[in-house]
Amino acid sequence: MILGKEEWSYELEQLFQSQEYRNVRRRIFRQLVESLIYENIVKAQTYPLNNGRVQFEIKGKDKDGNPVTYICGGERKMSFQRIRICGSLIRKSGHVEEEARSFSLFLEEIAPYIQADETKLKAFAEELNQTLIKDALAQYRWKRVNYRQPATYDKIESAAMEGHPYHPSYKSRIGFNLEDNEQFGPDFQPSFSLIWLGAHHSVIELSMSQAINYKEFIQSELGEDYERFVQKITAYHLDANDYYFIPVHPWQWREMILPFFFKEIEERRLILLGEGTDRYVPQQSIRTLTNQTSPEKCYVKLALSITNTSTSRILAPHTVENAAKISDWLQTIKEKDVYLKDEWKTVFLREVMGISYQSHVFTQFEKEKTYGALSTIWRESIHSYLQEDEEAFPFQAMCSMTNQQRPLIDDWIKTYGLETWVKQMLNVSVTPLIHLLYAHGIAMESHAQNMILIHKNGMPTRLALKDFHDGIRFSKEGLNDPTLCPLLRPTPDIHARVNRNSFIETDDLLLVRDFVHDAFFFINLSEICLFLEEHYDLPEASFWKMVAEVILQYQQRFSHLAERFQLFPLFAETIQVEQLTKRRMFPETELRIQKVKNPLYVVYEEMKQQCS
Repeated sequence: MILGKEEWSYELEQLFQSQEYRNVRRRIFRQLVESLIYENIVKAQTYPLNNGRVQFEIKGKDKDGNPVTYICGGERKMSFQRIRICGSLIRKSGHVEEEARSFSLFLEEIAPYIQADETKLKAFAEELNQTLIKDALAQYRWKRVNYRQPATYDKIESAAMEGHPYHPSYKSRIGFNLEDNEQFGPDFQPSFSLIWLGAHHSVIELSMSQAINYKEFIQSELGEDYERFVQKITAYHLDANDYYFIPVHPWQWREMILPFFFKEIEERRLILLGEGTDRYVPQQSIRTLTNQTSPEKCYVKLALSITNTSTSRILAPHTVENAAKISDWLQTIKEKDVYLKDEWKTVFLREVMGISYQSHVFTQFEKEKTYGALSTIWRESIHSYLQEDEEAFPFQAMCSMTNQQRPLIDDWIKTYGLETWVKQMLNVSVTPLIHLLYAHGIAMESHAQNMILIHKNGMPTRLALKDFHDGIRFSKEGLNDPTLCPLLRPTPDIHARVNRNSFIETDDLLLVRDFVHDAFFFINLSEICLFLEEHYDLPEASFWKMVAEVILQYQQRFSHLAERFQLFPLFAETIQVEQLTKRRMFPETELRIQKVKNPLYVVYEEMKQQCS
């Protein structure tokens, strides 16, 4: 629903006085303070309160050098020692205490005590502000529309709009103004066509799965548009066989391709073919789109030159080139592995083709701006894998609520019982991931957006995994069969300079293990754990014991892999997790990681004591 100018102005006036606006501001402050304390960016003083909670106090200075204190209540949880803040953040200056309302003021006043990079700190404040207005507007809008609870996977995927549960700038979308956000943000359920270009072979790198043929594939994806686009090229007296067809996000076309690739268009290395017929809707990752016209067709992942959460949303050429190679590798492993293929029927949504623009005529000034700005990856649709009695459910919706403030999973838990359902969910989701790690030496970046739960009438049955182009990690030393590993394009220096944490191959086996721990256990399962504790009174220790039991049952069955269990010790006392907020506040000069206590170690030691 796109509003007119008068409606838009009136809505914004109402928004800033709304409860949704206040709730989102409090949420951002909560996640900001939680991460600042957790990542040891601030040194908070703690004072005991009731019920095992403490009062956190953070020192600051106002513009005149007078002391201020920020105060909130909270607790340190069992789940990787995560910090959980309750209530509002209070700013105390002299005898005046009031709720904190300004992210910029907060960061400015604590800056003398944290020694963060001033330029990055200012940019981070802007990301927080943009997250506030964009998420508040989304929440405000959805509370006032005639909302029906989505039933299909595609609609749930778009409607589960909570954003990253840990990162405080979870919806910054720097580059989108409010109108862009409404036109292209998944929160507003937009539908739009893609801009298609013809790109000359000489400036394109094409990566394809061994299972597909380019011409057959692109004809299938384009349908009747294919012949129309061919005619557009031949009208210039050019050979259409010399060009690959590449889709572009409408925003990217307007903001990046036209301003920076106009010489390419002038010299016919790029040819504007026009809009495609199919309509697309954005998934929660924004740049990945679902084909609304034909849901069985591939998802399309497009480069977007915006920043959201920790990173730019371009598509780096080396990851595009690696996408199909990694997908074929994982598929080969699955076909050779009876446990994955036949017993668990694990789904790998393969990235079957990738195209990236690799022009060599850009100047050095232009190269950094255009790096990864014109790239596409096609990923298989989940609909091509579902059996008649199966449905798919996005993992990020596991902690979502209905408009009536009921968990989306509530009916399933009431039908099957809390313990039965949770154990089955964990068995289905944990087992394939640890099998890939233990049996094959491959770690998956399985945060919630990269996992799909497949179920029958709400009972989890199997798992689908996705986003492989930069979402795996391995060490040649730890691979079970290194001969299957494809020759992958390494991370270039230009990419490493802006994201030290983005790499696929490493010599450190613990970094492989921690890739699973960080994305899957630390963020993904921890949020589910804390959600179940809040809404169903399931103790953290009980949840992590269930997780440990899944791992131990696997290890008992595959006892011949005992040496590999030691290579990737999931029950280690401490593990390393990425410092997502510190990355926004300090230069990318090193890996931003820290050691934290592992809840699996805690419950495992207790289980051993009980058995002795």
